[in-house]
Amino acid sequence: MSSHTIPAAWGHLPFFTQDWPRIEAALADDPRQILPPNPDRFAALDLTAPGSTRVVILGQDPYPTPGHAHGLAFSTEPDVRPLPRSLGNIYKELEADLHITRPNGDLRGWAKQGVLLLNTALSVPAGEADGHKRLGWAPLVHQILQHCSTRPTAFILWGNTAQKLEKYIQGDTHLILKSAHPSPLSARRGFFGSRPFSNVNDWLTQQGHSPIDWSQ
Repeated sequence: MSSHTIPAAWGHLPFFTQDWPRIEAALADDPRQILPPNPDRFAALDLTAPGSTRVVILGQDPYPTPGHAHGLAFSTEPDVRPLPRSLGNIYKELEADLHITRPNGDLRGWAKQGVLLLNTALSVPAGEADGHKRLGWAPLVHQILQHCSTRPTAFILWGNTAQKLEKYIQGDTHLILKSAHPSPLSARRGFFGSRPFSNVNDWLTQQGHSPIDWSQ
Protein backbone atom coordinates (compact mmCIF):
# COMPACT_ATOMS: atom_id res chain seq x y z
CA MET A 1 0.00 0.00 0.00
CA SER A 2 1.31 3.43 -0.84
CA SER A 3 1.66 5.85 2.02
CA HIS A 4 -1.56 7.35 3.32
CA THR A 5 -4.01 5.58 1.03
CA ILE A 6 -7.52 6.53 2.18
CA PRO A 7 -9.38 3.37 3.30
CA ALA A 8 -11.88 2.74 0.52
CA ALA A 9 -14.69 1.42 2.69
CA TRP A 10 -14.63 4.51 4.93
CA GLY A 11 -13.68 7.09 2.29
CA HIS A 12 -17.23 8.49 2.14
CA LEU A 13 -16.86 10.07 5.59
CA PRO A 14 -16.67 13.90 5.41
CA PHE A 15 -13.39 13.83 7.36
CA PHE A 16 -11.45 12.66 4.33
CA THR A 17 -12.37 15.69 2.25
CA GLN A 18 -12.76 18.31 5.00
CA ASP A 19 -9.98 17.52 7.48
CA TRP A 20 -7.54 14.93 6.14
CA PRO A 21 -5.73 17.14 3.58
CA ARG A 22 -4.63 19.55 6.36
CA ILE A 23 -3.60 16.73 8.70
CA GLU A 24 -1.69 14.93 5.95
CA ALA A 25 0.22 18.13 5.15
CA ALA A 26 0.99 18.69 8.84
CA LEU A 27 2.34 15.14 9.17
CA ALA A 28 4.49 15.60 6.08
CA ASP A 29 5.95 18.84 7.47
CA ASP A 30 6.69 17.42 10.94
CA PRO A 31 10.45 16.69 11.24
CA ARG A 32 9.94 14.20 14.06
CA GLN A 33 9.49 10.45 13.58
CA ILE A 34 5.73 9.87 13.40
CA LEU A 35 4.18 6.59 14.48
CA PRO A 36 2.84 4.27 13.26
CA PRO A 37 4.60 4.28 9.85
CA ASN A 38 2.59 5.95 7.08
CA PRO A 39 1.34 2.72 5.43
CA ASP A 40 -0.16 1.63 8.78
CA ARG A 41 -1.93 4.93 9.52
CA PHE A 42 -5.41 3.61 8.67
CA ALA A 43 -4.75 -0.09 9.30
CA ALA A 44 -7.73 -0.44 11.66
CA LEU A 45 -10.08 0.94 9.00
CA ASP A 46 -8.49 -1.17 6.26
CA LEU A 47 -9.02 -4.38 8.24
CA THR A 48 -12.52 -3.67 9.57
CA ALA A 49 -14.98 -2.21 7.06
CA PRO A 50 -18.19 -0.48 8.17
CA GLY A 51 -20.39 -3.37 7.08
CA SER A 52 -18.42 -5.90 9.09
CA THR A 53 -17.93 -3.85 12.28
CA ARG A 54 -19.65 -5.61 15.18
CA VAL A 55 -17.57 -4.34 18.09
CA VAL A 56 -15.76 -1.02 18.59
CA ILE A 57 -12.93 -0.75 21.13
CA LEU A 58 -11.66 2.80 21.61
CA GLY A 59 -8.03 3.50 22.46
CA GLN A 60 -6.26 6.85 22.84
CA ASP A 61 -3.19 7.26 20.65
CA PRO A 62 -0.67 4.86 19.13
CA TYR A 63 2.19 3.47 21.21
CA PRO A 64 4.98 6.09 21.12
CA THR A 65 7.77 3.47 21.11
CA PRO A 66 9.16 2.82 17.61
CA GLY A 67 8.37 -0.71 16.43
CA HIS A 68 5.31 -1.14 18.67
CA ALA A 69 2.35 0.53 16.94
CA HIS A 70 0.92 -0.74 13.66
CA GLY A 71 -2.33 1.15 13.39
CA LEU A 72 -4.74 -0.76 15.64
CA ALA A 73 -5.61 0.41 19.16
CA PHE A 74 -3.80 -1.58 21.86
CA SER A 75 -2.27 -3.96 19.27
CA THR A 76 1.45 -4.43 18.69
CA GLU A 77 3.63 -6.07 16.13
CA PRO A 78 3.89 -9.78 17.01
CA ASP A 79 7.55 -9.67 18.03
CA VAL A 80 7.16 -6.97 20.72
CA ARG A 81 8.35 -8.10 24.16
CA PRO A 82 7.50 -7.28 26.85
CA LEU A 83 3.92 -6.32 26.03
CA PRO A 84 2.82 -2.74 26.73
CA ARG A 85 1.37 -2.72 30.23
CA SER A 86 -2.18 -1.80 29.23
CA LEU A 87 -2.26 -4.70 26.76
CA GLY A 88 -0.82 -6.99 29.42
CA ASN A 89 -3.73 -6.05 31.68
CA ILE A 90 -6.22 -6.63 28.86
CA TYR A 91 -4.78 -10.12 28.47
CA LYS A 92 -5.00 -10.75 32.24
CA GLU A 93 -8.71 -9.89 32.11
CA LEU A 94 -9.20 -12.03 29.00
CA GLU A 95 -7.64 -15.00 30.78
CA ALA A 96 -9.73 -14.43 33.92
CA ASP A 97 -12.90 -13.95 31.86
CA LEU A 98 -12.63 -16.70 29.23
CA HIS A 99 -9.48 -18.68 30.17
CA ILE A 100 -7.81 -17.57 26.93
CA THR A 101 -4.05 -17.01 26.73
CA ARG A 102 -2.76 -15.25 23.64
CA PRO A 103 0.71 -15.80 22.16
CA ASN A 104 1.61 -12.19 21.32
CA GLY A 105 0.29 -8.64 21.13
CA ASP A 106 -0.96 -8.75 17.52
CA LEU A 107 -4.74 -8.15 17.52
CA ARG A 108 -5.27 -8.26 13.75
CA GLY A 109 -7.21 -11.50 14.23
CA TRP A 110 -9.80 -9.57 16.24
CA ALA A 111 -10.02 -6.88 13.56
CA LYS A 112 -10.68 -9.47 10.86
CA GLN A 113 -13.68 -10.70 12.87
CA GLY A 114 -15.30 -7.27 13.01
CA VAL A 115 -13.65 -5.71 16.07
CA LEU A 116 -12.74 -2.13 15.12
CA LEU A 117 -9.69 -1.21 17.22
CA LEU A 118 -9.91 2.56 16.89
CA ASN A 119 -7.58 5.09 18.47
CA THR A 120 -8.91 8.59 19.10
CA ALA A 121 -5.72 9.96 17.50
CA LEU A 122 -4.16 8.05 14.62
CA SER A 123 -0.64 9.43 14.93
CA VAL A 124 1.92 10.23 17.60
CA PRO A 125 5.46 11.63 17.53
CA ALA A 126 7.94 9.01 18.73
CA GLY A 127 8.45 9.29 22.47
CA GLU A 128 5.70 11.91 22.93
CA ALA A 129 2.50 10.28 24.14
CA ASP A 130 -0.57 12.41 23.33
CA GLY A 131 1.65 14.60 21.13
CA HIS A 132 -0.99 14.74 18.37
CA LYS A 133 -4.01 14.96 20.64
CA ARG A 134 -4.97 18.30 19.09
CA LEU A 135 -3.91 17.63 15.51
CA GLY A 136 -7.51 17.27 14.36
CA TRP A 137 -8.33 13.55 14.41
CA ALA A 138 -11.48 14.02 16.51
CA PRO A 139 -13.94 14.51 13.61
CA LEU A 140 -12.93 11.14 12.15
CA VAL A 141 -13.66 9.34 15.40
CA HIS A 142 -16.97 11.15 15.86
CA GLN A 143 -18.07 10.27 12.33
CA ILE A 144 -17.06 6.61 12.70
CA LEU A 145 -19.04 6.29 15.94
CA GLN A 146 -22.07 7.89 14.35
CA HIS A 147 -21.80 5.64 11.31
CA CYS A 148 -21.43 2.50 13.44
CA SER A 149 -24.53 3.60 15.37
CA THR A 150 -26.72 2.96 12.31
CA ARG A 151 -26.98 -0.70 13.31
CA PRO A 152 -26.66 -2.59 16.62
CA THR A 153 -23.02 -2.58 17.70
CA ALA A 154 -21.08 -3.34 20.87
CA PHE A 155 -18.99 -0.40 22.10
CA ILE A 156 -16.25 -0.91 24.70
CA LEU A 157 -15.30 2.38 26.39
CA TRP A 158 -12.33 2.03 28.72
CA GLY A 159 -11.47 5.15 30.71
CA ASN A 160 -12.65 8.76 30.68
CA THR A 161 -11.27 9.70 27.25
CA ALA A 162 -13.33 6.99 25.56
CA GLN A 163 -16.40 7.53 27.72
CA LYS A 164 -16.57 11.22 26.80
CA LEU A 165 -17.29 10.08 23.23
CA GLU A 166 -20.41 8.13 24.19
CA LYS A 167 -22.52 11.10 23.09
CA TYR A 168 -21.64 10.31 19.46
CA ILE A 169 -23.20 6.85 19.78
CA GLN A 170 -26.79 7.29 18.65
CA GLY A 171 -29.80 5.10 19.34
CA ASP A 172 -30.57 2.52 22.02
CA THR A 173 -29.97 -0.74 20.18
CA HIS A 174 -26.33 -1.05 21.23
CA LEU A 175 -24.31 -2.69 23.97
CA ILE A 176 -22.19 -0.03 25.69
CA LEU A 177 -19.65 -1.35 28.20
CA LYS A 178 -17.85 1.19 30.38
CA SER A 179 -15.12 0.61 32.93
CA ALA A 180 -11.80 1.97 34.11
CA HIS A 181 -8.93 2.00 31.62
CA PRO A 182 -6.63 -1.06 31.58
CA SER A 183 -3.54 1.07 32.24
CA PRO A 184 -1.55 0.20 35.37
CA LEU A 185 -2.74 3.46 36.96
CA SER A 186 -6.42 2.53 36.85
CA ALA A 187 -6.95 -1.15 36.02
CA ARG A 188 -7.68 -2.07 39.65
CA ARG A 189 -10.39 0.58 39.87
CA GLY A 190 -12.92 -1.44 37.91
CA PHE A 191 -11.29 -2.80 34.78
CA PHE A 192 -10.30 -6.10 36.37
CA GLY A 193 -13.44 -8.15 36.84
CA SER A 194 -15.49 -6.25 34.23
CA ARG A 195 -15.59 -9.29 31.88
CA PRO A 196 -15.98 -7.32 28.62
CA PHE A 197 -15.15 -10.26 26.36
CA SER A 198 -17.83 -12.65 27.61
CA ASN A 199 -20.34 -9.80 27.86
CA VAL A 200 -19.78 -8.91 24.20
CA ASN A 201 -20.11 -12.53 23.12
CA ASP A 202 -23.29 -13.05 25.14
CA TRP A 203 -24.80 -9.96 23.50
CA LEU A 204 -23.71 -10.97 19.99
CA THR A 205 -25.26 -14.39 20.50
CA GLN A 206 -28.52 -12.76 21.65
CA GLN A 207 -28.44 -10.70 18.45
CA GLY A 208 -28.17 -13.87 16.39
CA HIS A 209 -24.50 -13.34 15.48
CA SER A 210 -21.52 -15.61 15.99
CA PRO A 211 -19.33 -14.69 18.98
CA ILE A 212 -15.82 -13.28 18.63
CA ASP A 213 -13.05 -15.85 18.92
CA TRP A 214 -10.83 -13.79 21.20
CA SER A 215 -8.05 -16.39 20.92
CA GLN A 216 -7.48 -15.50 17.25
